[in-house]
Amino acid sequence: MQRLSDLKETVQTWRSLEGKAQHLVELMDLAAEEGDQAMADSISQEVAPLAVQLDDLELQLTLSGEYDHRNAVLSVHAGTGGVDAQDWAQMLLRMYLRWAERRGYTARLVDILPGEEAGLKNAVVLVHGKYAYGYLKAEKGVHRLVRLSAFDALHLRHTSFALVEVLPEAEDQAEVAINPDDLRVEFYRASGHGGQNVQKVATAVRITHVPTGIVASCQTERSQHQNREIAMTVLRARLLQIQMQKRAETMAKLKGEYVPAAWGNQIRSYVLHPYKLVKDHRTDVESTSPDAVLDGDLDAFIRAYLRSTVGAGG
Repeated sequence: MQRLSDLKETVQTWRSLEGKAQHLVELMDLAAEEGDQAMADSISQEVAPLAVQLDDLELQLTLSGEYDHRNAVLSVHAGTGGVDAQDWAQMLLRMYLRWAERRGYTARLVDILPGEEAGLKNAVVLVHGKYAYGYLKAEKGVHRLVRLSAFDALHLRHTSFALVEVLPEAEDQAEVAINPDDLRVEFYRASGHGGQNVQKVATAVRITHVPTGIVASCQTERSQHQNREIAMTVLRARLLQIQMQKRAETMAKLKGEYVPAAWGNQIRSYVLHPYKLVKDHRTDVESTSPDAVLDGDLDAFIRAYLRSTVGAGG
């Protein structure tokens, strides 16, 4: 029923766009016949947003993978670079939260391991929205940052790395069979900032799938039940990934080989010093406004990557 609803919505969207385009064509013909330049200029202004909508819809046509329409489980892991890398991981987390907000998606931070001095070691976010996985799969890989370090007494230039992983969310419990006897569930206190904010009750949940050793945790909700449900969602996504890995062909499309977050493996570089440039090494798309990119303006990079994979098994 959900699939049927999505298909009906898609058909209605295209038919609506077709109707608007036909209406504008008729108006433009009328303006040409009457020589009404003001009317022609007005119609041209209406064409621009229609062209943007068409571009978005054409991009969605590239999202035909089995899991592209699903919600996404996005993880950010600090790599090589010490405290700077942990700070970089936090910057990336904010970038994706801002990107999700721009698209009207719901992004929920479900787990985070803060760094000792600053930033974070890793974080997990659930991103809910149509084609969330389809779009975000363009972001999985190693991201490299070059800047003057805020954590170096000499304020020298440092290079930091972080790894972004993106998985499709399992749509229902039946899709990934989990034997309750295979789970080890632990409860602990959520990390806080001290003082009145310290959790006095062990509401955070850590679930270990014993046969595979996969661990999923959640500490952001107020109750054990809520945290357990979200941790199970993350666990199902990771077990779904294993199922995909068993299908070698699908594995190549969805996950790719594991690469360490270090030199030579980056998919994109963000240079803040000595010049400002963000460059995607897969598509050669560039931006000279890294501040805008780090504020969530990622669409140009995502679009270029998705279009580059059309016909190439991406």
